[in-house]
Amino acid sequence: MIIYIDDLKFKAILGILDFERTTPQDIVVNLTIEYDYKNEFINYADVVELIKKDMIKHKFLLIEDALKHIAQELKKRFLSIKELKLKISKPAILDDCIVGVGETYNFKS
Repeated sequence: MIIYIDDLKFKAILGILDFERTTPQDIVVNLTIEYDYKNEFINYADVVELIKKDMIKHKFLLIEDALKHIAQELKKRFLSIKELKLKISKPAILDDCIVGVGETYNFKS
């Protein structure tokens, strides 16, 4: 099975610039979760809540650190995850584009 979560939007502290450390900014998360569906499913609402809660709580300096942390937390909570594609964007940080960082995490044995 594959879960798609597109354009999850919320505000959080994320970044290294002075104003990014004091004022929450718009964050957009996109992810794809491939998992083994046997008798148990992954509730996408739980995934969304985990991401928002962790991003708001941890106030990451770098998107890269946020990606790594979120991937680890999702795998810890949902053992059936085989692959996770995760992208975090900051749509308002630059006037002429949307910037983001993404990674694919492969948990297949």
